[in-house]
Amino acid sequence: VQLVESGGGLVQPGGSLRLSCEASGLFLDDYHIGWFRQVPGKEREGVSCLSGRDGSTYYAESVKGRFTISRDSAKNTVYLQMNNLKPEDTGEYYCAALDVKKMSAQAFCVLYGMDYWGEGILVTVSS
Repeated sequence: VQLVESGGGLVQPGGSLRLSCEASGLFLDDYHIGWFRQVPGKEREGVSCLSGRDGSTYYAESVKGRFTISRDSAKNTVYLQMNNLKPEDTGEYYCAALDVKKMSAQAFCVLYGMDYWGEGILVTVSS
């Protein structure tokens, strides 16, 4: 199984980025896919998760209304569209997967349980 993130980079406050998580070796219907971010000195945060079971979504309060998670099953890829980015969104973003049988997508985001994860990609929001 591999999860490969792409789409990160440097963006000004108020700008947008779209992160991609391309999965290989697993079927999206069998896994919740989530985006997590890590900032030095802070706890890892579950940003957004997408249920493989029913397509339901979960968002951290800090990103609600600005971020949208979606998937393209044909490409086995999950996206995180990030709009109106703020400096506090800066961090290393990781894509992770968890078997849908283990817990709900929301619990996945909150408890950080994961079976597989990518190497991470840096997002920097700065003027």
